Amino acid sequence: MAEGKPGTFQSEGDINLAPERRDWGEAHIDAETRALLDEDERYFFRQSLSTPCLNALQGAIGSHLIDSQGRRILDFHGNAVHQVGYGHPAVVAAVKAAIDALPFSPRRYANNYAVDLARRLSELAPMENAKVLFAPSGAAAISMALKLARCATGRHKTVSMWDSFHGANLDSIAVGGEALFRANAGPLMPGSEHVPPPGLAARFFGDDGHAHERLADYIDYVLEVQGDVAAVLAEPMRWTTVEPVPADFWPRVRRSCDRHGALLIFDEIPSALGRSGTMFLCEQVGAIPDILVIGKGLGGGIMPMAAMIGRGNLDVVAAGALGHYTHEKSSVGCAAALATLDVIESEGLAARARSLGSQYLGWLRKELHSHPAVREVRGLGLYFGVELQDHGGLSSAARASRMLYRCLAENLSFKNGGGNVLTLCPPLTIAESDLAQALAIVVRAIRAEVG
Repeated sequence: MAEGKPGTFQSEGDINLAPERRDWGEAHIDAETRALLDEDERYFFRQSLSTPCLNALQGAIGSHLIDSQGRRILDFHGNAVHQVGYGHPAVVAAVKAAIDALPFSPRRYANNYAVDLARRLSELAPMENAKVLFAPSGAAAISMALKLARCATGRHKTVSMWDSFHGANLDSIAVGGEALFRANAGPLMPGSEHVPPPGLAARFFGDDGHAHERLADYIDYVLEVQGDVAAVLAEPMRWTTVEPVPADFWPRVRRSCDRHGALLIFDEIPSALGRSGTMFLCEQVGAIPDILVIGKGLGGGIMPMAAMIGRGNLDVVAAGALGHYTHEKSSVGCAAALATLDVIESEGLAARARSLGSQYLGWLRKELHSHPAVREVRGLGLYFGVELQDHGGLSSAARASRMLYRCLAENLSFKNGGGNVLTLCPPLTIAESDLAQALAIVVRAIRAEVG
């Protein structure tokens, strides 16, 4: 992962200030779009990662975004909401029908959409006798999970990882570890302990192949010496930099949580719903969490929907309020989510992600094998990461920025994570020809500068 001067560590993505952004805009953005982008910056509070906007859109269908100039852009970013693509007919139909039947449901009333979705997620969940709560965002669902862990254990401390991301709310950045979101925020939630992430285990615990075991032992030590930790909160795979962990890591942490009375919370907001090749990524890591948080793609790329799923015996806050969100039982959002789950199942999207992901990860590795600017090619399901390294007098982060805009010039959009990892996140419904075309664009872009 890329590092620069103190305070410039990049983790989440492109901060929109690179000179390549300016050059790309001058070459590809017309006057009418520029006027709209200027209006956007005029009326929205500016913030890193969001402003200035890259472009303006007039449509989104399947695997493509359509910009205001009519260009069709293959979207390998999608904020990880597009498991079933954009505007899937089944999701659109479900949303329209729900709007006609029940456009809004106050949270103090039950409705069939919400109950059906709760039952469906409970049956799909990896833990037994699961119960759920819904929220309008992943960060809100993380907040509910933190509150539930406190109430269920009588403790308030958490152990999470530096460089992790769990949402941009004040409590979620306290447990998160990305400097971009924590900077200048002032005092954060007390009791938020942090440990190094698995991706950097070798830096702190040796590069002899046993670093992850030592990191797991360190987490065990933190739980033991603190003695009053409510939960360990983590992504089962660091999403921003596409870094799977060794097979024995999470089982060791799971046993430590059990031994010391801490809950294990997995944040699968971007990684659930088939993208990894299974409905939930945690199904592949050998550890079942006590609480699982999902979101993003749950609303089918249309509605904002998230859920906290937990063991049924954690239902201990009947007299309190864990979420209490206005759209907690959104009939329209739940209809979208039910249709999304139907599509994932009926179209076999998890199995498709496994098959296509394995095939094209192998192809990417073959094409970029021994390339001097490429450190590693990683992936899981239909999600790929190409980590660049310094070469030829150019830093990995600078090269990643060049690659991003070189590919955008060929109408392929993706996100740079960690400053130097090209992250490629296509819809699970993508046509194989589009997948092959997009990955070929990436390979050409990397080869264009270094032979």
